[in-house]
Amino acid sequence: MTRYPEIEPHEHGLLDAGDGQLVYWEVCGNPEGKPALAVHGGPGSGCGPGWRRFFNPDKYRIVLFDQRNCGHSRPSAAEPEVDLSANTTRHLIGDMEMLRERLGIERWLLFGGSWGSTLALAYAQAHPSRVSEMVLFSVATTSAREVDWITRDMGRVSPEAWDRFRDHVPEADRDGNLAAAYSRLLHDPDASVRAAAAREWCRWEGTHVATVPGRHPDSRFDDPDFRLVFARLVTHYWAHAGWLDEPLVSGASKLAGIPGVLVHGALDISSPVDVPYRLAKAWPDAELVIMGGAGHGSGDEDTTATLVAALDRFA
Repeated sequence: MTRYPEIEPHEHGLLDAGDGQLVYWEVCGNPEGKPALAVHGGPGSGCGPGWRRFFNPDKYRIVLFDQRNCGHSRPSAAEPEVDLSANTTRHLIGDMEMLRERLGIERWLLFGGSWGSTLALAYAQAHPSRVSEMVLFSVATTSAREVDWITRDMGRVSPEAWDRFRDHVPEADRDGNLAAAYSRLLHDPDASVRAAAAREWCRWEGTHVATVPGRHPDSRFDDPDFRLVFARLVTHYWAHAGWLDEPLVSGASKLAGIPGVLVHGALDISSPVDVPYRLAKAWPDAELVIMGGAGHGSGDEDTTATLVAALDRFA
């Protein structure tokens, strides 16, 4: 057994976060256990039940939440007229703080991957006294350079797929901010334009993370509503370099005293290893673990086992 058995939440609800936003949350595991918050990726992936299984349910009070406009949170980014102006990193950090206070938690461990690592780092730098430890994987800081890498430089790795990705936007936009160009298409009044842009964005997403043999496309991309939610939120954030006030590596000194484990695949080309490497150098309490045969995500058995072991150690 790599992960813990499936469990169900014993408490859940919708947090009224203001701005017309209802943020879904749930709690499972030991009500008296060590508090931990799972921070999902995307943005827009939602926090599915598989996240619960990384934690020992006898030791942890496990909190999951769906970030604004995705998963069970409302309104959904799939709705044609959804307004994303109240969905920025600052808003998400505020939701996390509101949820912590709602649940009466003093400090919690943060567990996040990919975009979730960005959001966890941003929250911890804003509220370091509220974070006990951090376990992050497929580490990203969503800098403008990282966005350019995925939306442009990865075309050197998958040139045919990237040409298709780039050529889907109007010719006048092809040398500019591709995330912003896609975002405009994803909010077009014509539903067929929105659907086609979501399909092409998610096709590229499935390509740039598939850098290890046997990687299968995310089955959630078969759902047109999920594609639209995911693509709209990713492009909304990437077009603005994660809505971050300062580079997260520059602010890493604020994490002093917070133990961290950074787990990253050596074959994660879409999120290169230099990102967690430079973060670990700037964060004195962080341990960097490079997984030799792994790519992006936590899907391979060795990466999953490493993450579970890190969480067990902090339990």
